Parts: sequence; C-alpha cells; structure tokens
Amino acid sequence: MTIPRVAFFGSPDFAVPTLTSLIESPYRPCVVVTQPDRPAGRGRTPRPSPVKVVAQNAGIDVLQPARLRDPEATAALAEYGPELQVIAAYGQILRPDVLALPRFGTLNVHASLLPRWRGASPVAAAILAGDAETGATIMLVDEGEDTGDILTARAEAIRPDDDAGSLGDRLAALGASLLLETIPAWLAGEIAPRPQDASRATRARRLRKAQGRIDWTRPAAEIARQVRAFSPWPGATTRLRADDLRIWRARAEGAGAAGPPGTVIGVGETIDVATGDGLLRVERLQRAGKRAMDARAFANGEPDLPGQRLGEPA
Repeated sequence: MTIPRVAFFGSPDFAVPTLTSLIESPYRPCVVVTQPDRPAGRGRTPRPSPVKVVAQNAGIDVLQPARLRDPEATAALAEYGPELQVIAAYGQILRPDVLALPRFGTLNVHASLLPRWRGASPVAAAILAGDAETGATIMLVDEGEDTGDILTARAEAIRPDDDAGSLGDRLAALGASLLLETIPAWLAGEIAPRPQDASRATRARRLRKAQGRIDWTRPAAEIARQVRAFSPWPGATTRLRADDLRIWRARAEGAGAAGPPGTVIGVGETIDVATGDGLLRVERLQRAGKRAMDARAFANGEPDLPGQRLGEPA
C-alpha cells in the first residue's frame, strides 16, 4: 500500500507523543501545523509550542497560522498535498475547506471515551466527575466539536492519586499507540466508522483560572478531586489572610461536620481543613511567589495556623 502524505496538527505537550510516534513510523508528516509562538515567562518572550520544537528538530516544515480559517493559511497547507490529516490538541477548529483536503480524512486523538467528555478539557473533567475510567479515542473529524464517528477506542483506569498531569501523560501515550494501530487498518478499509450516541454526550468546557478557587463549603471529596483535576493548571487555590495559596496535593477523609468550613483544625504531617462535609488533609501547598513545600514545613513557618480560616478575605 502506498503511504499517504500526512499533515499533523497539534500544539501542547499532550500532542508530542503522537507526533513523535508518527515521525518514527512510515507515516512521517510532511508538514506540521501548530499555534503561533506565545509570550511566556516573566520576560514575556515568545515561546514555541512543544510540537514546534519537536518538528523543527526532526527537520519537518512548520506552519503557524494565527487563524487557519484564513484562505492564505488553507492555501499554504494545500500546497503540501496532504492525503491524511492527524490532530492531537491543536487548539483551533478545522473548517470544511481544510477537512476537504485529504482523501483519507482527518483523524483526531481525543483524551476520553467519546461521547463522554467532548471538548477542550476531557482529562480534568473525568477527574472532577469522579469517573473510574477514561481513555483515548481515535475519531474522524467532522464540523462539530468532537462529534465525528469513532474508529477505535481504548479504556484507561483513573488511579486514586492521578492528577490531570499524570493521567494526561498516560492518555497521550495511549492515544499515540492506538493511532499507529488504527491508521493501517483505516487505510486498508478494515474499520467501519461508528456514529456516536449523542444522547450520552457530556461536554468538558475549557478550564478558566477562576474555577480553581476552592469553595470550602463543598464536600472534602469534591475539593480533593478539584485539586487533582486542576494540577498542573490552573491550580486549586485559596487564601490565608492576605496571601494566595495553591494546594498541590490533598486527600479527603471522613464525613460529617468537623468545624466551620475552611478552618484549619489540625497540623502535623498534613494540614487538616474542615469542609462542608469531612476533612481535607492538605499534603503539599505553595504560597504565591514562593516554592511548593510539604505541609509540615509550611506549618513550621506558620505557628498560628491552627484556627485560621482559609478562603476569607484579609
């Protein structure tokens, strides 16, 4: 079988395993499309996406249109004559004129078991919801948001200590492996696309920084999932007097009333905080502008911590 010309679309770390696997396979991309360089760090210096770095190191042409919908961007892509397109967390919606370019269609590596958790943040959504498992899906891209037919899917258990970073890393590797299994079978006509059951669809909206603020009246189990789901970004945060605190690691314990929500009721190997239902045992945290540290080290610098009410304005 003739190997098709492949165009790859991706931007963040999640997309790197897929691109790397394609580069090392017979389906090496002829072009990579990624987001424009973005200002980053204190100096706001433009920084390339992780995908761009990998592509350039491999000697692959890179396109970085601000808007792929612009006719000039589509024309530049069309010059490469893509016959198969692959997407992994690119960051822009592909319009009909781009989807019409490849004769073998456009495949997307999505980090959930579709139709559950369509959208921009499926990994965090699965953890927030307390799902026991998630997975990776290879789907045909259509004009909707993750609504295309499913080609293949594979489940992955969500571990009790998973955060969005660790789970996302495993799903990225799983998706890359599944894609390389799927492409030859798809090109050979051995896979029948399976429509999604729209009645079972759930949506994972793009995360916003404000969503990370902890509401201590919520149950401890929910807050613990929030901490895991929002790590490494945007972070689960609260306040201690005038300072912002980020909670990096915590676990829920017990049920019932333990004190006014947000009150620090115990300090030791963990910092124990009352919630709307049960205790949140904070294991690692970080004051704004400082380094992260374990609970005991933090408490050693805060002798009056017991009895303080987290989340209250200064």
